[in-house]
Amino acid sequence: MKKITAIILALILALSMGACGTAAPESAPSGSDGKVFNVGICQLAQHPALDEASRGFTDALKEGLGDRVNISFQNASGDSATCSVICSQFVSDGVDLIMANSTAALQAAVSATAEIPVLGTSITDYGTALGEEKWTGVSGRNISGTSDLAPIDGQAQILNELFPDARTVGILYCSGEPNSLFQVEAITPLLTQMGYTVRQFSFSDSNDVAAVTAAACEESDVLYIPTDNTAASCGEAINNVALNAGVPIICGEELVCAVFGAAALSISYYDIGFETGRMACEILLNGEDISRMEIRFSPKFEKVYNPDICKTLNISVPNDFRAVDTD
Repeated sequence: MKKITAIILALILALSMGACGTAAPESAPSGSDGKVFNVGICQLAQHPALDEASRGFTDALKEGLGDRVNISFQNASGDSATCSVICSQFVSDGVDLIMANSTAALQAAVSATAEIPVLGTSITDYGTALGEEKWTGVSGRNISGTSDLAPIDGQAQILNELFPDARTVGILYCSGEPNSLFQVEAITPLLTQMGYTVRQFSFSDSNDVAAVTAAACEESDVLYIPTDNTAASCGEAINNVALNAGVPIICGEELVCAVFGAAALSISYYDIGFETGRMACEILLNGEDISRMEIRFSPKFEKVYNPDICKTLNISVPNDFRAVDTD
């Protein structure tokens, strides 16, 4: 009797295992066999533009992966060395992808790993950030992402549209940010061709930004500030000096314009962050080869102005400019 019982139990076990084997493929989630992915975000500093890019990236990941993603967000508080520590920890943790928000974060991530996919955002020029003179738009390695660059010629045209009678343009930027220098070198000849005298004023960090801004205001009719993380984080100090001096600023993006700019040719940092998140889903779910993914840019640009600053400085703004939210 015991032998018969054992045979029956064995048959039942075999049948149940067979049923599990046939049912599993029908219930398995699509894309990488239902794997839960671990993604690390390294953000250089807290300020509105970078925050929006990280928010857009996170929203895209959640939309594409649902509960199949664990996101570790780390903020380096403006310290490049801390970016290196964060990215090294991500590598030790074995994350599936690193999102590097800012040039310093990208450089840290690239130094930390040559294997884990690294997507950048809020990067102005990847060739400059990566030290590649012959940049083609495709890295050929574990790097891709999105750029926050609005057309340089469009920024020069906005300055000329609002201040055609100005004589001297002062360009204010952080000497420690290679992407800022890239923009400075790109816009200087364009402004010179428009008839302006262009002078460059660089500051090293937040400690000398007020003094350098004051020097720039003394020698300039209008200032231009490119997309510059250090300048963005020192917005109040820059605005206090420039506004008191009565010198308007054309800047590189909307969220900074809301703090110290008279006007800007703007992109949406949320949008480029979201596009970076879509790229991450393409890599993680569909197996896209990041080494062949071209750097992507914002699909739209918009002329914006700061109504408070323009009113204070008595600047007349054309109707095709949109007012930014300064609250």
